[in-house]
Amino acid sequence: MADRGVALDKASAPSPSPATGGVQQATVYRILLAISFVHLFNDSIQSVIPAIFPILKDNLLLTFTQIGWISFAINFTSSIIQPVIGYAADRRPTPILLPIGMCFTFAGVFLLAYASTYALVLLAVILIGLGSATFHPEGMRVAHMAAGMRKGLSQSIFQVGGNAGQSLAPLLTKFIFVPFGQAGAMFFTFVAGAGILVQSYIATWYASMLKAGYTFKKRASNITISPVRRKSVRNATIVLVVLVFIRSWYGAAISSYYAFYLMDTYRISLENAQIYIFLFLASGAVGTFFGGPLADRYGRRNMIMFSMIGTAPIALILPFVPSFWAGVLLVISGFVLLSSFSVTVVYAQMLHPGNIGTVSGLITGFAFGMGGIGSLVLGNLGDAWGIDHVMIAVGFLPLLGLLAWLLPTDRKLDEWANS
Repeated sequence: MADRGVALDKASAPSPSPATGGVQQATVYRILLAISFVHLFNDSIQSVIPAIFPILKDNLLLTFTQIGWISFAINFTSSIIQPVIGYAADRRPTPILLPIGMCFTFAGVFLLAYASTYALVLLAVILIGLGSATFHPEGMRVAHMAAGMRKGLSQSIFQVGGNAGQSLAPLLTKFIFVPFGQAGAMFFTFVAGAGILVQSYIATWYASMLKAGYTFKKRASNITISPVRRKSVRNATIVLVVLVFIRSWYGAAISSYYAFYLMDTYRISLENAQIYIFLFLASGAVGTFFGGPLADRYGRRNMIMFSMIGTAPIALILPFVPSFWAGVLLVISGFVLLSSFSVTVVYAQMLHPGNIGTVSGLITGFAFGMGGIGSLVLGNLGDAWGIDHVMIAVGFLPLLGLLAWLLPTDRKLDEWANS
């Protein structure tokens, strides 16, 4: 492609392929690793919000309900904007949005470090939410573009960065916010600055691929989809969204409120309670990475079912076991629950080929939004019932994962993709 002014190394040298409108490249690991690291930066910054909850609660004398509104603000902002950006990106890819989104995040973190009122905290987390909403759809498209023919692996690499970033929240509380307080959020302006630089590099590669003629495969417009199949795709999408809803609510319960439960029930200090949350989130990041390869071996639908149903018995007994076994169960449940994270995205992409950004907005954006609504509802229930009763009640949520039986099989999904 030298005649078109596009400098592509051997790993990304394009070759003709109808799947990408004339351009197809081998798996570009340097871009996958770069976008995964930015995902880590983005989600580690987003994890600052739940990490700082105990500090904000003491500094601003907040109730559990107000904490829930903070979580709702960042997650709901992300969930509203993200599908819109994803839809627009599918029609007009805009690489410059990658560094611009991180600039919003930079501003939000800077404001959070000095926010002295509840209103300023809400404004700060909304800015962080906007940054996240801007990153995810275009980041998903970059991961898809750099994947070559290894779409499942690329999603695992991309998503593990995000879940690894989320797992840092309890450690941030222990090592940054406990000793430095709210001002410790200033540390993350350096993380956001690094993210802006890496995003600029990725955006340059992204733009070069678009200039070289890369397009995302779409279903041919002249193919008529039967009403029965259209209904099946719609129903499968609804089931996926419900499963994301269940996973997000249970994840919000553990990440946002389980530390309070540990402090109240087991008399564990805030610093030590954060270790339990870290175990859950870190094992979830590992589960995210291995979920893709396991789905390749055992099937995407089977992996989604195993993830949801396998978490149910652990969630039910978690509130009643001694503190040591609680740590063990959190490791297991984190791995199992989030092993389907990247698999769910790939499954949705196969249901809606070519609409990578829209699917990202629907699945990951909805996950953020539902997590925010879950935090808000659980915060209200925590004030009304007590946090111990809330943790017992949410243990029943993963039982709804039985709905995964309604998803079409992998064989049916492959038949649709090839027809």
